[in-house]
Amino acid sequence: MDTEWINVTPENLFQEHLCCIIRSRTPHPGVEAKRQWLRARLQEGHVFRKHRERAAIFIEYAPLESAWVPVTGENYFYLYCLWVASGYKGNGYGRTLMESCLADARAQGKSGICMLGAQKQKAWLSDQSFAKTFGFQIVDTTAQGYELLALSLDGTVPAFAPNAKEGRITAQELTIYYSPQCPYVQQSLQKVQDYCAQNRIPVSLLPVDTLEKAKALPCVFNNYAVFYQGTFETVNLLDIAALQRLLRK
Repeated sequence: MDTEWINVTPENLFQEHLCCIIRSRTPHPGVEAKRQWLRARLQEGHVFRKHRERAAIFIEYAPLESAWVPVTGENYFYLYCLWVASGYKGNGYGRTLMESCLADARAQGKSGICMLGAQKQKAWLSDQSFAKTFGFQIVDTTAQGYELLALSLDGTVPAFAPNAKEGRITAQELTIYYSPQCPYVQQSLQKVQDYCAQNRIPVSLLPVDTLEKAKALPCVFNNYAVFYQGTFETVNLLDIAALQRLLRK
């Protein structure tokens, strides 16, 4: 790997910045929660590769069998996130990162790479149009408009778990499933919790803190999933404006 790029490892995890959120030396609760989550995941083959520049330029993926998503398949990588901050686009960083993931897949004899997409690009998901330039294709869909994209190296394809297509729960109150993988999750949850408390709106915040819980979720999931009135709504992290629009439905 070129010295321009750094793989986060158990040895450097607490020294390297996690470029999802760039902050000063003041600890950020979302970043520290992610560090703790990553500490266990790195032992499972999880990869967090980033640019040496102190900026949001990174890729994150894991063996599908240990990826915290309700997707089934054998011998695939699951691509959680590929991100290049707007000020750094046009330098080929995204291509370099995707090619590095593909090289890893080939070197390890993987069957391919898959990722979550949607009929309409979601703000909190990797750019699926960019992925399609590498040969990613839609291999499964849900009734809620989400898609599973895969780049197959051997003709096999993964699929959403049957439970991921349910899109329904019995609870009618605002319900959010979440994992600590994304550092932005914590601040989104705090905003939602504060707003709901101030306005006396019932809300359930349900941590997805094991692989088994993630695989059994009743909806697609990348690290966050919102239900309202028993129906799955989005994987986008809620800010106050989005929350208000949802509650008006």
